[in-house]
This record gives sequence, structure tokens and C-alpha cells, in this order.
Amino acid sequence: MSELFVKICGLKTGSDVGVAVAAGADAVGFVFAPGSPRTVDAATARALAAEVPDSVLTVGVFRGQSVEEVRRLTEESGVRAVQLHGDEPVGYYEELRAPGRTLLRATAEHVRRCGEYGEDLLLLDAPDPGSGKPWNWGSAEFTAPEGHWLLAGGLTPANVAEAVAVTGAWGVDVSSGVERERGVKDPALIRAFVEAARNR
Repeated sequence: MSELFVKICGLKTGSDVGVAVAAGADAVGFVFAPGSPRTVDAATARALAAEVPDSVLTVGVFRGQSVEEVRRLTEESGVRAVQLHGDEPVGYYEELRAPGRTLLRATAEHVRRCGEYGEDLLLLDAPDPGSGKPWNWGSAEFTAPEGHWLLAGGLTPANVAEAVAVTGAWGVDVSSGVERERGVKDPALIRAFVEAARNR
């Protein structure tokens, strides 16, 4: 059984980042998209990312922002990966490609394979990102994409093992599923999620 890639997203505090890293997360996400209770500014993200070891990927999450704003916030924060979570066209990925930078494409659409937009990682999310509402990954119509893809949307410590078993996901991404209230992470849930994902 190959090692599952685990991303903990929507982190806002140093203590939460520390818990995620210590628990064994492969990536930590910082939300720059406006209108979320998890949104941070570039300076905050830079301070948080500075505490993350090189072995853990730091990801900036964007949605519906201009490519200029995405580039600026990425450079100011120092994150090593960009996750586009809207209807960004292929051109965004071409413009944001840079040495040492990982590109993630998040979508609620059924996609045949990772890399169709030039992304390094594909993230399949629920139609309402960050809501904690799952999409029907257990549907008989579901077909797993080819390549490196992460399952997101409604995952919790209680269902992540089953979700991976059903879908064959290469990785998982969680935000609201490890919160005690909207936008506020629970350290115990972060630990429990990583453990459940790893020990399935």
C-alpha cells in the first residue's frame, strides 16, 4: 500500500501549523481567496510558512483572483505551491509556472486525468468548497482520474479511510473536517485525521 499524501488546509496559526507538521502532513494550505473565515494575508502566511520544514509543501489557495494578484501573493508569502480553486483557464497555469513551484488545480468537475491544464496535482472537491459538505464520491458513476489527485470535500477522521478505499485517491485534503467551529482548527481532529488516513 503506497503512502497517502495528506494536505491540511485553511491554517491560520503557528500552533495549528505545528500540529499538522508534527502529525505527519505532507502539505499545509493557506487561504488567500477573499470571503473565507480562513483567509490570511501574505505577511501572516510568510511567517507561518517559515516554520514549515522543506519536506512539507506550503500551498497558497486562490479563487477567482487575477493572475497578477496570485503571482504577487505567492511571491510575498513565499509559499512553494499554488492552488487555483475557481474557473481559471489554462493560461493561468502557463503564466504561474516557475522553477520549484507546484501547481494544483481544484475542481468539482469529473476529470479524466491530472495534468490536463498543466497542473502537477489535481484536487477533486465538492461543489461548495470549504463547506464541509461531501460530494457523492461513493457513486457508481464515479471514475477516479489518472495520475496524482487528491480527494476533498466533507472528509473527516471518521470517513477518510473509507473514502480512500472507495475512490483509490492518491491523496486527501481537509479543512472544515478538522475544525471545532467554522474557521477554527481543532488540534485533536488534525491528529486524528492524519492518523486515520495513514492507518487505513
